[in-house]
Amino acid sequence: MVLDNLSAEVERRCRQLLAGATARYRAQAAAAAVLVPLCLVRGVPGLLYTLRSRRMTGKHKGEVSFPGGKCDPTDQDVVHTALRETLEELGLVVPEQHVWGILHPVHNQQKTTVIPVLASVGPMDPQSLRPNPEEVDEVFVLPLAHLLQAQNQGYTHFCQHGHYRYTLPVFLHGPHRIWGLTAVITEFALQLLAPDTYQPRLAGFRIPRS
Repeated sequence: MVLDNLSAEVERRCRQLLAGATARYRAQAAAAAVLVPLCLVRGVPGLLYTLRSRRMTGKHKGEVSFPGGKCDPTDQDVVHTALRETLEELGLVVPEQHVWGILHPVHNQQKTTVIPVLASVGPMDPQSLRPNPEEVDEVFVLPLAHLLQAQNQGYTHFCQHGHYRYTLPVFLHGPHRIWGLTAVITEFALQLLAPDTYQPRLAGFRIPRS
């Protein structure tokens, strides 16, 4: 059954499953943290994404991401990094008590550690947000029902110098393609939120259990 709500029961289950990882990774040194925002748009649950500004430097400009960024020495921990960056990028205040927990860390090609923080941001109209134009070109929400449909799921094979390197998930048929680390984090979130519905086809992307 497709998840059609973000009930208190779902929240309790997720918080319980994430408790071990949250305790283990919250104080971990990391290069960056992102917020995985669960929201309700006209009563429909979904995940909120950003399209990184094309005015930014670096190879990830113009790509879909979750709000977040580099950890600052003044941040108390990775949770505060994710919440601070979300405020700076979107003007969205997320109280710490709305954080459900920390998903398993992910690593890019440079072995940089990124910590995903799952939180509920409640009912919202994405059009009401005022993203920082220096960092974000667009904000959009994909319903969980969309992400859970098999026809919207795929995988991309990456090669280098003509040789196969690795395979990553990709989510299709939304306003923008979701791939890379953002797709991996999306997979982890879907496994947690809808374990009876979403089963990744690659064993390497099954969410580690606490």
